[in-house]
Amino acid sequence: MKGTTVEADFAWRGLINQVTDPQLFVLLERRPVTLYCGFDPTADSLHIGSLLPLLTLKRLQQRGHRTIALLGDATGMIGDPSGKSEERTLLNAAELEHNAQAIGVLITKLLDSRDSPPLIINNMRWYVGVEYIAFLRDVGKHFSVNSMMARESVKARLTTREQGISYTEFSYALLQAWDFYQLYRQHDCVLQVGGSDQWGNIASGVDLIRRLMPRDGKRDQGLAYGMTVPLLTKHDGSKFGKTEQGNVWLDAQRTSPYDFYQFFMRVGDVEALTLAKQLTFITPAEHAELVEHTARQPEQRRAQQYLAAVLTELVHGPEQLAQAQQASQALFTARRTPLTELEATALCTRFAAAPQTVRPQAELAPGVALLDLLTATNMCASRGQARRDIAGGGIYVNDVRVTDARMHITRAQLLAGGYVVLRRGHKHHHLLRFEEN
Repeated sequence: MKGTTVEADFAWRGLINQVTDPQLFVLLERRPVTLYCGFDPTADSLHIGSLLPLLTLKRLQQRGHRTIALLGDATGMIGDPSGKSEERTLLNAAELEHNAQAIGVLITKLLDSRDSPPLIINNMRWYVGVEYIAFLRDVGKHFSVNSMMARESVKARLTTREQGISYTEFSYALLQAWDFYQLYRQHDCVLQVGGSDQWGNIASGVDLIRRLMPRDGKRDQGLAYGMTVPLLTKHDGSKFGKTEQGNVWLDAQRTSPYDFYQFFMRVGDVEALTLAKQLTFITPAEHAELVEHTARQPEQRRAQQYLAAVLTELVHGPEQLAQAQQASQALFTARRTPLTELEATALCTRFAAAPQTVRPQAELAPGVALLDLLTATNMCASRGQARRDIAGGGIYVNDVRVTDARMHITRAQLLAGGYVVLRRGHKHHHLLRFEEN
């Protein structure tokens, strides 16, 4: 926000979780600095949980600071135990390199800036050729096992798993601290930003820099900072960004722009208003208007529309946003129309997020037992469960409640010439498409 300090802006948005030294905000107003955030390439895309630290980098980038995205090919081989309840599946070098390249493209797009483009660095460059004994001598001696074991990420693993935590993951903090030191020494990077689960690792890096590069009274040598932002959570404190299908990804091949847009359209009012502060560049005046409109006309879902539009355009671009909005409008229209009146395109749009199965129309000539379809589509675990659900009034065919467990689906039930919609309860749908041979 123009005319406000970094500290005031971040505090209003609720972005400051912890900071190693409040003087950081004085420094950020005094001169441009270089800062970084690390991303381990455990998949070929980031998910929406990474948006908060990424957009924190972007906010500082827009204020004239230089940003570095550190891709952890090396640390990705180890796996960070922070926030994890079990050991990561280790990836090989080729997988990590592929993932890092894909993530680098995403980050470059999000942090695109003509005046100050992001610097993408892979941390493998300073681990190649490092001798184990030398690393323990130069780095390991500065870490107390007592303090490392006192960290929540380690304590949780020691108390909740019989096998505890491997030495491999236990040593992760040393590597992340070494990363910060190398960026400090090579690129004058003085600030690391990360999620709140990274606090211990970030503090270790700050401490290692202080020990290895003590201040000499003439420069800020040995002076580094760390700041964490909150993890994205729902208003009840549970993890945000998960659906029944898994993570909501930033890559369009993993989560389509339409599904990405719809995810934010479905969040609650309180979450939408909070996320608008944290994940967009909305001003306090604009946010106050959004709060007032939401309180007055919540059915219009203005906050959700704003949030979904801004983030979809940021991540996927204006063309994909327009297509997602058009598809959403078609879906809204389809939901207000009886299934029997929908054309095939509208029907498919309405149930785009539902599981789908293709079957031959030939089997409809004699008719196929509904119980068989319910079990074949995993709507019900067994024929017995299907009978009980029907008896309880919880099974619907084309939005019509089923009362007879002996029902067979024939051509007479087909919608739009080839579809049948199964529903269990209010939320679980399955779209069957019967094709001509």
